[in-house]
Amino acid sequence: MFRPDTKQFRAANFSLVKAVLLAGFVLAACASQAQTFQVLHTFTGPDGADPIGGVTIGSSGTLYGTTWNGGNGTCRYEECGTVYELAPRGTGWKFSSLYSFNESDGAGYYPEGPITIGPNGALYTTTSGGGSGGYGTVFELQPPTGGCKTAICYWTATPLHAFQGGPNDGAYPGGQLVFDPAGNIYGTTGGGGATNNGVVYELTPYGGGWTVNLLHSFAHNGTDGYSPSGVIRDSSGNLYGATAEGGTGGFGTVYQLMPYNGTWLENILYDYDLDNGSYPTTLIMDQSGNLYGTATAFGTTSGLFFELTPSNGSWIYYVLIIPNCEPGAGVIMDAAGNFYGSCYIGGAHDFGSIFELTKSGESWTITDLHDFTDGDDGLFPTGALALDSSGNLYGISHAGGAGNYNDGLVWEITDIGGHH
Repeated sequence: MFRPDTKQFRAANFSLVKAVLLAGFVLAACASQAQTFQVLHTFTGPDGADPIGGVTIGSSGTLYGTTWNGGNGTCRYEECGTVYELAPRGTGWKFSSLYSFNESDGAGYYPEGPITIGPNGALYTTTSGGGSGGYGTVFELQPPTGGCKTAICYWTATPLHAFQGGPNDGAYPGGQLVFDPAGNIYGTTGGGGATNNGVVYELTPYGGGWTVNLLHSFAHNGTDGYSPSGVIRDSSGNLYGATAEGGTGGFGTVYQLMPYNGTWLENILYDYDLDNGSYPTTLIMDQSGNLYGTATAFGTTSGLFFELTPSNGSWIYYVLIIPNCEPGAGVIMDAAGNFYGSCYIGGAHDFGSIFELTKSGESWTITDLHDFTDGDDGLFPTGALALDSSGNLYGISHAGGAGNYNDGLVWEITDIGGHH
């Protein structure tokens, strides 16, 4: 469903208050001491290459993820990507390729987003290319009926929607997917829609299939942003997301979509410019409704950790500077309110790092959990991080790996917390 121009709905009671590194916030640094870094799997090509979307934790601590390249399928001049699983086995991990994409595959190819585990236990994500329209898909992945009886056992991929591009559909989906309690799926595309600047969409199960509904098309000339990175949902049904580019300042936005009388109203919660950051990444929300994410301090070698707090109809923007860091993705939060994130570039060797942010009163401490080298531990961490109940942190490096391989890897940092 198309909705009317959103500018008229940006009500005055959603005004913004800009705040830059509040005077009471103190950022200190400490080095990690108790953690152990280890590589869980190094990609070699046939099992996948170039992971991007990060990892997701499923039941029993199993990790799921995607690789943009590699696998056994062919897409013109390279492979089409994979979905993989890493399952804990005793003191080690068992790697399995769950799916290998092919150019003629109805599920599409080149997966980029993280895996979402659906209410039925199936895996869901997107491909940025292929499908019947050639503009990517949303697909579901389930194990074969009767289980796996061979060493290599591919799961069954079912495309839920193949994007067609143009004004009536999206194109090139990516970013995180989210389910609502009724089983509807929400996500974003980087292209398509009324102005070809991308859309926020809903997929609704209907008659054994799925119906796509366009909730929002980003505006002409990107005045409310473009290059969206998925959405999250609050308990009232509102959607929140970030765009890496566009907005009136030209460097991205954080937005809210609210359901209202059969349509969706847009509110721009923050509009980035040269003075206050650029290129925001994915968002998370705490139980109080505060939003958190990362951005880049434009023209510097520093990153930004930000919080957007609702206050009397307004949203207040707080930001902390993370030195020598180009953020690789958003952050995750543990039960104690500590945050974890990655620097795609930065750290001691400029090949990326993993950090923890902890708060005590009005003071913040940043802890360097790992600095990537130019060797076997990987290069350029990106995508979603995952934290298990035992305090072990998981993620991926887009490149690097042992031996002669440079196809990326999956890593673990153990014993997070309690090390200061």
